[in-house]
Amino acid sequence: MRLDDIKKMVEKDIVIDPTELDKEAIKTPQLHGKYLNLLTDAKLTLSKYSSDYKRLRKTKWLYYTGKLSQEELKELEWEPFELSILKTDIEKFLESDEDLIKIKDKIVFIEEKVNYLESTIKMISNRQWLIREAIDWIKFTHGT
Repeated sequence: MRLDDIKKMVEKDIVIDPTELDKEAIKTPQLHGKYLNLLTDAKLTLSKYSSDYKRLRKTKWLYYTGKLSQEELKELEWEPFELSILKTDIEKFLESDEDLIKIKDKIVFIEEKVNYLESTIKMISNRQWLIREAIDWIKFTHGT
């Protein structure tokens, strides 16, 4: 699910109808579960991409250091790396590798999604307190 879609959902779900505080209080656990499921999925996806990144980074390191066999190169459909580079320069090649950058961009996006969902769950947890405060305010203003 895209982050924009989640933001739109949160915008709609987080609203508390002051005329139906009882229903809003009952709705809180459902909202918590909904966003907890999304958070869990995002964390699992983040873990997968992080593992993929580490595996690809190792393979790219082998590639740039000339340690991949001809069979491995053929299997990966990569051309042999013709340059001879210093060990100190390998990091520069890894940092600028397009395949690694693509996975890293996905990781950053999913990390933002995880952070947003964690913040949303904190907001949802605070709903109960806000609802209780609203009820107390109504009681106070009505003299009960």
